[in-house]
Amino acid sequence: MSFHLAGIIPLAGQPLDFKMPWHDALMPLSPDYLAVERSVLECAYAGCETIWIVCNDDMSPLVRHKIGEFVQDPIWYYRRFERDKQEFQKKIPIYYVPIHPKDRNKRDCLGWSVLHGAYSANDVASKLSTWLKPDKYYVSFPYGYYNPEELRKWRKEISSYRRFFLSHEGKTVSDGEYLGFTFTKTEYEKLVSEVKQKSTGLWNKDRTEKLSLDKRFSYRFFSLKEVFESLKPYKKYEIKEYWKLDNWKSYCEFVGTKGPMLVKPPEYILKYHEWNDIGVDED
Repeated sequence: MSFHLAGIIPLAGQPLDFKMPWHDALMPLSPDYLAVERSVLECAYAGCETIWIVCNDDMSPLVRHKIGEFVQDPIWYYRRFERDKQEFQKKIPIYYVPIHPKDRNKRDCLGWSVLHGAYSANDVASKLSTWLKPDKYYVSFPYGYYNPEELRKWRKEISSYRRFFLSHEGKTVSDGEYLGFTFTKTEYEKLVSEVKQKSTGLWNKDRTEKLSLDKRFSYRFFSLKEVFESLKPYKKYEIKEYWKLDNWKSYCEFVGTKGPMLVKPPEYILKYHEWNDIGVDED
């Protein structure tokens, strides 16, 4: 039986303090190596069959121009002892989905982007075939750095029905850290239910007072901890090196310390690719 692991990379959410003319996820980690590219590579090493980038229409063309439409699975790209190596290469398709208009400026925090990515992956795949629906979702955040190659040794654990949580010094995404984790469709439904309970709406609980704008859609400003604190990891998988990249100060510390030693992965993995048009052969 095949196991569909869908990777989710949330980009839509409240902006950070970088205030650049490009999206925060396009901040460079080293020359020609962007934060969102590291997340794509992490999903590839984790064993994802598809990757869903949640990014609104105003920024998705630029992100797509850099990432492309698929990435090579680094585990399957080069099999040394195979005669025809291309026969064993595995391409992972990348899809770009925007936040629904009804949720913009209301629920569009980073945590909601994760949930919307899971909904989109399930909705699109189920319309193609019930056998293509994701069995599990793996989430990678572009606002935290750790070596994506570390996920290679845990591919088997990730593609199982047990929860997989990366941790650093005992902390996970449930504590508000930008660390990878997994959840299933059942857990997705639970999280969405909590969204509806935590969202305040237009009136207070007793419907006696109209709420001000800053309180009316409070879920828009929820942190990762507030969204995912109910998920308890089955087992934590500790990583030694982890940097938060969600503010200018910590970003500068990362670039000054880690940046000079960081090298972009080989081009055969992270390179702009497009699918061929129907009926058009490769050059």
